[in-house]
Amino acid sequence: MNLLFRQLYDVESGTFTYLLADEESHAGIIIDPVYEQLDRDLALIRELGINLSYCVETHCHADHVTAAWLLRNETDCRIAATAESNIEGLDLVLQHDDGLDLGNFNLQVLATPGHTPGCISLYLADPAMVFTGDCLLIRGCGRTDFQTGSAAELYHSITSKLFKLEDETIVYPGHDYKGRTMSTIGEERRLNPRIGGDANEQDFTGFLDNMQLPHPKKFDTAVPANLKMGQPGTMPIAPSWAPVTVTYAGILEVSPQWVAASLDKVHVLDVRTRVETDEEPARIESAQLIPLNELRDRLEEVPRDLPVMTLCRSGKRSVMAFDILRKQGWQEVANIKGGLLAWYAEGLPYETSGEE
Repeated sequence: MNLLFRQLYDVESGTFTYLLADEESHAGIIIDPVYEQLDRDLALIRELGINLSYCVETHCHADHVTAAWLLRNETDCRIAATAESNIEGLDLVLQHDDGLDLGNFNLQVLATPGHTPGCISLYLADPAMVFTGDCLLIRGCGRTDFQTGSAAELYHSITSKLFKLEDETIVYPGHDYKGRTMSTIGEERRLNPRIGGDANEQDFTGFLDNMQLPHPKKFDTAVPANLKMGQPGTMPIAPSWAPVTVTYAGILEVSPQWVAASLDKVHVLDVRTRVETDEEPARIESAQLIPLNELRDRLEEVPRDLPVMTLCRSGKRSVMAFDILRKQGWQEVANIKGGLLAWYAEGLPYETSGEE
């Protein structure tokens, strides 16, 4: 049995999102998704063929808005958190020692309050890893000076639950701001400057109670939004000029079928080389041929009054054309998924004669 695992990062908030799935059943879970990263996460879920079962909030966040509600809207996953998080409309209310099944794997819920009353961690025994949210961080821990946090409670959550796990258990935190991605329970038990080594409760609470940190920048908007699972006041508006799909690489793609049915509404830009078009003269009706190596010098020939669909043999090199146009100010531009190979495979019409 194999576990599919991805650690994702939001630079603005310093938030880690985690995606796990059983490769056999494709059942998956996402932990702490970020609103602004919805397209990225959906693209990865789609490309890896994951059937998202759960979206888990380790607590009600104060530094970013969750994408939980939108993910449920797109995937029919179940949103899960604790009752103590006070998040409204949960599909699954979690308690300490509950299990979340992912095919051959099971994630154990550990109640780890302190940063907030509703905080949880998720523990996977094999392979040994624990997702600690804002409870235990790499050489640090969550703050306890807002949302009715408790330094004493956090101390006991870490020492009596997390530090009881095996030394080799990998720690995946909810945040990091210094480029670190993981630690281990053994490392943090020995080396964490706030709670490791011979630190006692008085040392720990004395440290946290005197931090005097400013509130998170998004506190006033994030907490109310997250209490409603991140449900937006208005739904995000999809592009009206084409039914685009955003890939994990950040590329806007359209299907060959849609382009074939919309040739009177779009401009197809074919970036194959002249040698290619001489050897294989098949081309899409009305397509403009500008070889990729000439595109930067011929941008003035590409219209701006129609959506531009980039094309090559396989849909790979035309991604560069998409990128060039986007960087030069074209907003309505997308790559034709699979290129001419996909066009032929779908039996879509093309021309075999005629020049520009």
